[in-house]
Amino acid sequence: VQLVESGGGLVQPGGSLRLSCKASGFPFSTFVMTWARQAPGKGFEWVSSIGRGVGSEVYAASVKGRFTISRDNTENMVYLQMNSLKSEDTAVYFCLRGGFRTGTTSRTSDWGQGTQVTVSS
Repeated sequence: VQLVESGGGLVQPGGSLRLSCKASGFPFSTFVMTWARQAPGKGFEWVSSIGRGVGSEVYAASVKGRFTISRDNTENMVYLQMNSLKSEDTAVYFCLRGGFRTGTTSRTSDWGQGTQVTVSS
């Protein structure tokens, strides 16, 4: 399993970023894919997940209406479009194969290395 995130960076409050995750080494289209994040000094937080079917997207309350998850099964890619970014969105964002276990304290082999998103003026 390999998951490689990209697209992070520094953005001003109110701005947008699009994160990408390239997956390989497993039958991508058959798996739920998830984005999670870790803010400085805090634990891991689930952000969003997408299943195999249309309309299977779910979001944390903190990002609903601002973030959009999508996937391209032909390219083995999952995306996170982040709009109206806030300072509290500052975190390392991780792509996960499968779901997110509440209370997770460490990454597993089903996680990517992460990409840093910093929202600051």
